[in-house]
Amino acid sequence: MKQITLVELPETVQNLINQAQKTGETLTIIQNGIPFAIISPIKKNKRAAFGAMKDSGKITGDIVEPTSNLVTWDVLL
Repeated sequence: MKQITLVELPETVQNLINQAQKTGETLTIIQNGIPFAIISPIKKNKRAAFGAMKDSGKITGDIVEPTSNLVTWDVLL
């Protein structure tokens, strides 16, 4: 995909893109009555600093009890 900088575009296009960025609205480019390109600002996902993983964990059992009754532990003295 080819990329160019904003400075390489004509001034009128730069102004339209800047306006779309400020307002958050998309800009549709039309040729012969048919839309062929849409310019829209990229929306950044805002993630909470605290509590981002809230309610995402799942408790599947008791973490204190042994995993199996078949396991015996020998203590070396």
